[in-house]
Amino acid sequence: MSDLLAALLLGILEGLTEFLPVSSTGHLLIAQHFIGEQRPDLFNIVIQAGAILATTLVFRHRLWALATGLGERANRDYAMKLAVAFGVTAAVGLPVRLLGWELPETVTPVAWALILGGVWMVVAERLAARRPESAHITWTVAVLVGLAQVVAGVFPGTSRSAAAIFIALLAGTGQRSAATEFVFLVGIPTMFAASAYALLEHVLDGNAAPVAWDELALAFAAATATGFVAVRWLLGYIKQHSYTPFAVYRIVLGVALLLWLPVGM
Repeated sequence: MSDLLAALLLGILEGLTEFLPVSSTGHLLIAQHFIGEQRPDLFNIVIQAGAILATTLVFRHRLWALATGLGERANRDYAMKLAVAFGVTAAVGLPVRLLGWELPETVTPVAWALILGGVWMVVAERLAARRPESAHITWTVAVLVGLAQVVAGVFPGTSRSAAAIFIALLAGTGQRSAATEFVFLVGIPTMFAASAYALLEHVLDGNAAPVAWDELALAFAAATATGFVAVRWLLGYIKQHSYTPFAVYRIVLGVALLLWLPVGM
């Protein structure tokens, strides 16, 4: 497989999985394992920005309404909670990054994270269904969503969107669409900041491996296009369906990987 084709396929995979609760990073690591080529963290993080760009386009009207309506208390309150969630992620996540955290090079921990995350989703959704349905985002939800993003970033396979959405549901935002929208909007500054930081690290690292910018650009474009489709589809899907099918998929995939892969892979 040519490098450009591999980059294209990874970009498509990233776009399809970034906001589905199945872990885009985990899927990228699995795909790279079978392709036989481990891409640098810079590649994995920057193409995520393509999917985030797609999300920005999907929510462009909502974002514009928030930006131009800050004079209204409801909009100002919501924007401040988005800022708090992002601030918590940055305040906790940056020290983790500075301590030298890197993505795993083996698939086994990703497989376990997929399984445990799938079980967590089933349990969390059942518990959340017992709570009163509410579209309100509390300050507690904002803080916990920020923390959930960090946990998901440290454990690939967990899924940033799944961790944050179900924390929001359990913490009091009982409406799936409201919790999902808040998590998606928080993901925009979070992932753009992560991509910018990864690029800055690369520029400042004199010993960093050279980047194939044509491959990165192709993967970024593919992630943007497929991410737009995936986000639009998911927002419609969750209005009438639960997240359980995604949980089942995660568990089946994780078990299959553990049974198929040799120990230590």
